[in-house]
Amino acid sequence: MGLWLSKSHTIDRLWIGTTESKPYPALRRVEEALQLIKRHDTLNYSRITRNLDRIWVHLLPSAQAHYDRSLNACALDERYVLNETTTLERIASTIVHEATHAQLESWGIIYEEKSRYRIEAICLRREHNFLTKLPDSGLMQEEIERTLEWCESDQTYLSDASFRDREDQGEIDTLRYLKAPDWLVQFAVWLIRRRRSRTSAP
Repeated sequence: MGLWLSKSHTIDRLWIGTTESKPYPALRRVEEALQLIKRHDTLNYSRITRNLDRIWVHLLPSAQAHYDRSLNACALDERYVLNETTTLERIASTIVHEATHAQLESWGIIYEEKSRYRIEAICLRREHNFLTKLPDSGLMQEEIERTLEWCESDQTYLSDASFRDREDQGEIDTLRYLKAPDWLVQFAVWLIRRRRSRTSAP
C-alpha cells in the first residue's frame, strides 16, 4: 500500500519513490544523488541499478537507512534525506552502502548477528572507495575510517538487543515527529514495555 501511494519515477530501470507530500523535495534529492554517483563512479552506479529494484524514501523508526530484503530496496528515512546537514554526497554514499548489502545478500551472505561486523565493514569500505572519487570528501572519508575502528572495538552496537532498543526508541520518536497526541505516545511506550517484559520473562 505504501509503495502504491508513493510518488515515484523510474531511472535506468530503478524505481525511486517517496511517501512525502508535494513538492517531493526528498525524491528530487535522491535523484540528484544518483546522478552524482553516475557522474563520478560508473562502476558503483551499475552495481546499484543491477542489485537494487527500488530506492524508497519513507519514515524508518530504527535507522537513517537500511536494506529492505522483502522489497529489494534501499530504504531511506525521510527525516535523514531532508535534513539540511545531509549533503547529496552523504545520500549518495548511503545508497552505495545499502546497494552493497543487496549485492552481498544476492550471494547468500545473510545479515545475521554473528556476521554483522564483517558485512558492515565491507559496506563501509565500499562507501570509502566511492568517496575517494568525489572532490572535497576528505572529512567524510575520515568519518568512515573512524566508524570502522569504532565498530571493530564495540560490536555490541550491531547486536540483536541493540537493534531492538533502537527500534523501540525510534517508534516513539516517529510518533512525536508525526505530532501524535500525547496519549498515543504514552500508549506506545506502555506497549513497548509490555513487549519487553514478555520477552525477558523466563
